[in-house]
Amino acid sequence: MKQLFFLRVEAVGRCLSAFMAAAVVAIAVAGCGSSQERAERREQTRRMVAEGIANRRLRIDVNSMSTLRYGTRMVSADFYVELKGDTLDSYLPYLGQIYHSPIVSTPQGLNFEAPVLAYTESRPAADLTRIELYARTQEDTFLYIVEVYSNGKAYVRVRGQNRDAISFDGDVNW
Repeated sequence: MKQLFFLRVEAVGRCLSAFMAAAVVAIAVAGCGSSQERAERREQTRRMVAEGIANRRLRIDVNSMSTLRYGTRMVSADFYVELKGDTLDSYLPYLGQIYHSPIVSTPQGLNFEAPVLAYTESRPAADLTRIELYARTQEDTFLYIVEVYSNGKAYVRVRGQNRDAISFDGDVNW
């Protein structure tokens, strides 16, 4: 009886070893496929970012903001900056000091759609494109410095003539 028990345990052990070997092979094969898929997604993201920059059609969904006076804060998913050809659509929160605001206008902060007055584009690194653009509203003239990385990450700095600077982190959305 003891001998029969040991034979069964040994047979079960061989089956488990074969199963474990098959599982390791399956995970290795799946891992190769997923790394290839990740590489394809990275390449697709790089192409989409390059096309958006070339066509001047970019939307950056913002997820955090940094201010001089109040530090870094997370923001809701509703905020964005969008470049549509020669138009800047800005829907961003503002937290900072305004030094001078016209009395006649209703305060709009960084929520506006305005024509782009000046546009420059440079490539300081292989995976980075820096876009500088000016836009004017009734309240202020703004300089937006947008740094877009080929992986879809973006960093936006906004400087107004009459207010504190503010910056945002986000992702390119197409």
